[in-house]
Amino acid sequence: MRNLSLLIVLLLFIGCGSIKNTDESLPLYEILIQKNNGGAKFQFYEIISQEDEFVMIKNDPELKKKIKPNAIVSSNFLLLSMGEKASGGYAITVEKVVETDKNIIVTIKETAPKPNETVTTAITNPYCVVRINSKKEIIIQ
Repeated sequence: MRNLSLLIVLLLFIGCGSIKNTDESLPLYEILIQKNNGGAKFQFYEIISQEDEFVMIKNDPELKKKIKPNAIVSSNFLLLSMGEKASGGYAITVEKVVETDKNIIVTIKETAPKPNETVTTAITNPYCVVRINSKKEIIIQ
């Protein structure tokens, strides 16, 4: 009888310890890649919200390690390209993301080298890929 009581108590402890909290909320946005080179020759901001647009992202060797193949179902993605620049010292990123009842407002920050700052003398193409963990309409500022 004592062994049976001990077994029941042990099973209760093991069973209670295996419960996972599934109410983990994701951050509103995540910067997946931010690089000084590898972007397009021209400046653009693209919102990727459909499966057919998502193919490029989910097949990229670096990005597919950071996202699930069906991530487009619950997320939108931003592809931000600063365009071709004549030197280093340029960068593009997300400064702020605000969620309202109807949409997501994304503020972009572009950085350029300061006057007389020493930078590399190479053509660069800064870009950034961002996941927005929402399917609301995105407004870029």
